[in-house]
Amino acid sequence: MKSRPRTADIRVREYGHRMLRTAELDFHIHVLPPETTEQIDYLDLRDWLRVSAADRALYEPTKRMLAANTWSDMNHYADAKSAIIQQILAHARNWRAGQPTS
Repeated sequence: MKSRPRTADIRVREYGHRMLRTAELDFHIHVLPPETTEQIDYLDLRDWLRVSAADRALYEPTKRMLAANTWSDMNHYADAKSAIIQQILAHARNWRAGQPTS
């Protein structure tokens, strides 16, 4: 049986940033210009979460809890997870710089 192709809708349209989301809400794709602070942050977060089981264990339940809420504005969701992301990004930046992560 052939599966139907996924489609994505633009959910964020800001200067220098687009975010697309599938109708199933199972993927979010961020499109950013290269070599910007935001792009580097997204990649650092992604790469660090791939190697740090401890920060994955912190990030996953936080994201799941917040995603279960109904948000009147996506920015409120982003604000609610910003403290945990900043904490994890600090570890990611130290890791990239070859410094201790905690």
